[in-house]
Amino acid sequence: MLGIIGIVVIFAMVFGGYIAAGGKMAIIIKALPFEMMMIGGAAVGAFLIGNDGSVVKHTLADMGKVFKGPKWKTSDYKDLLCLLFELIRLARQSPVAIEEHVESPKDSSIFSRYPKIQGDKLAIELICDTMRSMSMNYDDPHQVEEVLDKRIEAVEHHRMHSSHALQSMADSLPALGIVAAVLGVIKTMGSIDQPPEVLGKLIGGALVGTFLGVFLAYGFAGPFAVKVKAVVEEDLHFYQLIREVLVANLHNHATNICIEVGRQNTPAHFRPSFVDLEEALKSVKQEAA
Repeated sequence: MLGIIGIVVIFAMVFGGYIAAGGKMAIIIKALPFEMMMIGGAAVGAFLIGNDGSVVKHTLADMGKVFKGPKWKTSDYKDLLCLLFELIRLARQSPVAIEEHVESPKDSSIFSRYPKIQGDKLAIELICDTMRSMSMNYDDPHQVEEVLDKRIEAVEHHRMHSSHALQSMADSLPALGIVAAVLGVIKTMGSIDQPPEVLGKLIGGALVGTFLGVFLAYGFAGPFAVKVKAVVEEDLHFYQLIREVLVANLHNHATNICIEVGRQNTPAHFRPSFVDLEEALKSVKQEAA
């Protein structure tokens, strides 16, 4: 919602201020299709040259994050802590019983109580792979933490491609605007014998290219890149929470302590209160009884 409001504010302030100052939209509107074709087309072409198919696909999909925001909400963090509580408690009670849930999370009665988490491939892999390794006696907390760190870093590197691609486009747009403006000046020089009122319109049309390049770069492409990066970083906290809880479990802390470690490592604006989490855990215990 804020993304849409931001776009409206940009257009209202920029063009509203221009009109209020006595500017005429006719020159911009007349030149806009041709300038947009040159600048936008060149930017898209450069984007396709500089990135492979998967990055292009992910960038188009990730642009929706500007308006949707982070995938994981406060309720999801609470659900994750409840899920990890159930799994850790069961693993300590019966190492054999946990295997069916870890080996087949899609059919697991525990995972099925948290469908949003169950549908996230990375979250399921981090949880199940780590708990499977624990059952195979790969339970050194420092080694497991290092493995989880590397996996999360690899995911972060992959998911940041979209932001980097958008930022590269933002960096190129002002220069492409200058290219369009120079072409406009070349066109104007070809009509140097025309009267001043004609030359004025031609020069104004040429300058639209410079304006458009800077406007698109700093009004749209740059902020889009920043927002995508922020959302990716925000969503990664969810997976880092999995690491914190599972590593705490390997240090042989009590199950409740492991979950409390996770709660305290949850970002402040998503962190459930101690009381809310305790009530949720009580409900989990009652359902399991």
